[in-house]
Amino acid sequence: MSRSAVNTARPAAPSRAEQAAGRVAALARDSEPGTRLGTKEELRAQCAVSVGTFNESLRLLQARGLVTVRPGPGGGIFSSEPSPMVRLGNSVLALDARETDVAEAVRIRDALDPLLIEDALWHASPADFALLRGQLDVMARAVAAADAVAFVRANWRLHAQIAAISPNALLRSLYNNLLDLIEAHTLGVLPGGEQPLGEYIAQRHELHRDIVDALERRDRDAALRLIREHHTSPPTPGGGSPRPDSP
Repeated sequence: MSRSAVNTARPAAPSRAEQAAGRVAALARDSEPGTRLGTKEELRAQCAVSVGTFNESLRLLQARGLVTVRPGPGGGIFSSEPSPMVRLGNSVLALDARETDVAEAVRIRDALDPLLIEDALWHASPADFALLRGQLDVMARAVAAADAVAFVRANWRLHAQIAAISPNALLRSLYNNLLDLIEAHTLGVLPGGEQPLGEYIAQRHELHRDIVDALERRDRDAALRLIREHHTSPPTPGGGSPRPDSP
């Protein structure tokens, strides 16, 4: 499937795990962030599902940033900031029904980014940097036009070009498949915070420019620090991590 494709297939009927996740999600959305919804066993019993099925439901809820889990006395399952879609920092990707798959793909993509940065530090040629600069120019034009969708798609193409530098065919293929999945299920970009979206994408363009600058200087410390700042993953299972960063 090409990166410009949008998945229009009818979603499959929800599984038992998805139905249970939907029931707990409704509780979370009706509660203030930080509200204790109950223990794992209490909520499992309310949903009338097996332990294994509820564990899968809990994984879906955590991937969507709807609940956190706190161990120990007084612990349990707590509501997080309600969100019907995967939040990526101050911008939000409007997704189709595969939002959990996208959350997983973003987490894996972020884990692979440092490997690709390391490869680019060693293997990028002047021709590679010319391509990266050209894509940064496309991103800059999207910023000037305040076109968030064009910016995000140009951003993905920049990352694909960084991945193309790697001599590791398996790594390149895996990374590009993740980008394909993310883009195929993205329907648009919506404002998701107090910061104006135009201002936000301008800052993101500057960050990506700084990453390319660090690569061209062969400044490993700066490049790895910047890619950590770039990370977009949703909260990890167990809760407590900050709201994810941008595309």
